[in-house]
Amino acid sequence: MHKVVVLLFFGLLSLGKAQAQELQCDVVVNSDQVQLTDRRVFTDLRNAVSTFMNNRRWTNDVYRPEERIRCRMLITITAAESANGPFKAVTQIISNRPVYGTGYETPLLSFIDKSWNFEYSESQPLQFSENAFTSHLASLLTFYAYMIIGLDRDSFGKQGGTPLYDRALLVQNNVTAQNQNSAGWTAFDDTRNRYWLLNNLQDPQIEGFRNALYLYYRQGMDIFIQEPDKARANMMEAIKNIQEVARRKPGAAVLRSFFETKADEIVSVFRGAQPNDKQTVLTALSEIDPTNMTKYQGIMQR
Repeated sequence: MHKVVVLLFFGLLSLGKAQAQELQCDVVVNSDQVQLTDRRVFTDLRNAVSTFMNNRRWTNDVYRPEERIRCRMLITITAAESANGPFKAVTQIISNRPVYGTGYETPLLSFIDKSWNFEYSESQPLQFSENAFTSHLASLLTFYAYMIIGLDRDSFGKQGGTPLYDRALLVQNNVTAQNQNSAGWTAFDDTRNRYWLLNNLQDPQIEGFRNALYLYYRQGMDIFIQEPDKARANMMEAIKNIQEVARRKPGAAVLRSFFETKADEIVSVFRGAQPNDKQTVLTALSEIDPTNMTKYQGIMQR
């Protein structure tokens, strides 16, 4: 009998590991900009968002606990009419990806969303439905959960994130069906909002960018320790692919997000390249991302 209990315990433990959630999301809520007497709602909001992101399975895939995607949401409340909302916020969404064979985590996404408008009441549970609108906050969180997982998959396999982007689009459509003028969900209120982030990732003209993600991460960063020259060659090819995309879609939201996230890392990677390769990548970067050229000049240093 004792042996049966032990086996049952380990079986349940293994099942729990096999069904581990995809995200390990650190949530920060900053309410310094608003004046409310009762501030408990912000602690409650932080706990509710953390529970929603971390305790839900977003796909049917098996993730071991150590494989969960590390990410952060930095929610800065900019306006609150009362402790019961409505609220306005600016939120930065960040995700990282481990590099094979190292302890280094490479940044995958860093996106600032300036249109987080939502309602929330203390102790209000966040309801999830993929096929219907439940609330603006649940829609925002679900959308970015799919985007984080989709980009992670694109970095491990060509076009791997497509099913997640399709699900993010469904969330977007549910919101706009409820309110056609919802801030951040349409093409008209900003050129660098969540609408354009998703639109870029589903645009056939920008498909080369998604293929470049696989080259940069899986065939570049992941083999850098073992084969640095080959890794740099693949990462250079990725940057050239992005250059072609930038010529077709200059200023695309997804391109700006990529280089804001990767500029420092690109400098570190190519500082050890051959002189001709340094010049080649620097020339490409000067065309694609001129705003970071001061940083990129560091490539030429030894």
